[in-house]
Amino acid sequence: QVQLEESGGGLVQAGGSLRLSCAASGRTFSFYGMHWFRQAPGKEREFVAAIRWNGGSTDYADSVKGRFTISRDDAKKTVYLQMNMLKPEDTAIYSCAAAYGSSRRDYDMAYWGTGTLVTVSS
Repeated sequence: QVQLEESGGGLVQAGGSLRLSCAASGRTFSFYGMHWFRQAPGKEREFVAAIRWNGGSTDYADSVKGRFTISRDDAKKTVYLQMNMLKPEDTAIYSCAAAYGSSRRDYDMAYWGTGTLVTVSS
């Protein structure tokens, strides 16, 4: 069982950077693939990034590839999303999630955080 809590969201100008954190509780954190999703107003939730349970592989949506970096620190039970070169279209509520493995599909997620808001102004 895993509980997740995001932090680090806020207001940033286009071209700026933010680092989101997702702190996990539960002794099985290292067994899960960790993911970031986002949802903008009036839009469906979309996949952003994933990192496998062993930290050996990452996956990114085309819209963020080259700008965002996902990482994890299993000793700290934390997953990060470093977001650079932010664009107004990145504005959304960002949520972290855990799955048995890794996936781009939100319905594969076993646990969810409640999200943190990122607003990018132009």
